[in-house]
Amino acid sequence: MNDRAGDAAIMVEPVPAGASRRALLVVNERARNGNAALEEALEVLRGAGWTLVEHRCSPEQGAAEVIRARAAEGFAAVILGGGDGTLNGAAPALMETGLPFGILPLGTANDLARSLGIEPDLAAAAGVIAAGHLRTIDLGEVNGKPFFNVASIGFSATLAQRLGREEKRRWGKLGYALAAFRLLREVRPFTAWLTHDGATEKVRTIQVAVGNGRHYGGGMTVQSDARPDDGKLDVYSLELTHRWRLLALVPYLRRGTHGQWRDVRAFPTTECEVRTRRPMPVNTDGEINTHTPAHFRLLPRATRVYAPAVIPGMEAA
Repeated sequence: MNDRAGDAAIMVEPVPAGASRRALLVVNERARNGNAALEEALEVLRGAGWTLVEHRCSPEQGAAEVIRARAAEGFAAVILGGGDGTLNGAAPALMETGLPFGILPLGTANDLARSLGIEPDLAAAAGVIAAGHLRTIDLGEVNGKPFFNVASIGFSATLAQRLGREEKRRWGKLGYALAAFRLLREVRPFTAWLTHDGATEKVRTIQVAVGNGRHYGGGMTVQSDARPDDGKLDVYSLELTHRWRLLALVPYLRRGTHGQWRDVRAFPTTECEVRTRRPMPVNTDGEINTHTPAHFRLLPRATRVYAPAVIPGMEAA
């Protein structure tokens, strides 16, 4: 675990004898599939010996608030039912408490689950937790806000603001594509200063993205070989001469090979800063949580998650 977790004020009591398979189940009913039948998945967990204490988040509650409030009750793990926004909201409390977590993917994109090889089928996802294999993964951080997948400035951040909860619920991943196509006609390049590894570069770009995981945005790939446990951040800047070139770039963005294009700047790092002329929103895992200037850094080995023992493209933990 990283130093931040060790310095946290929240303390987790030792797990009582006989309670080693007791989990706090936090379900976000606002997630796209939040009303899906969970009972089959929960029966898989109970059948594996888990005792589940369920807490369904109200619209006023966040997952981090629930985890912090109940962390001292002797849980061995947190099981999160929701999408990437739910996981993003839980991240600070997961680091503070040191509790490992499992994922029941109820969101639209479920990008972290996809990066970890967790199937969207809820019973299969529960089976991953029941198997008990824990993987230690990194987190990214921007202006003190942790993220699992990708943080971005520009096109994707505007898309996150435009794509409403009801649109995602109704259209699923197709909603991303529809909203992106509408936005394409409005996108304009902006000036940014990228500082990393002792150098500052001035760029004209339509998007700067900083990735910790592999997948984001309901089907995009930040870098073809990226892993959420590889000890680095993958950065790219789309410095396209014409916004319509983005359409031609889409297949490369989906495969994570966009860095091959001459008008895409891409590099790995563990820390960088992005400054803009005016404050611009920063999208972290689909949520707008901060604005530029944006200071990014890697939080290595920040938390533990239940994942398949073997994930294609990822080394065994």
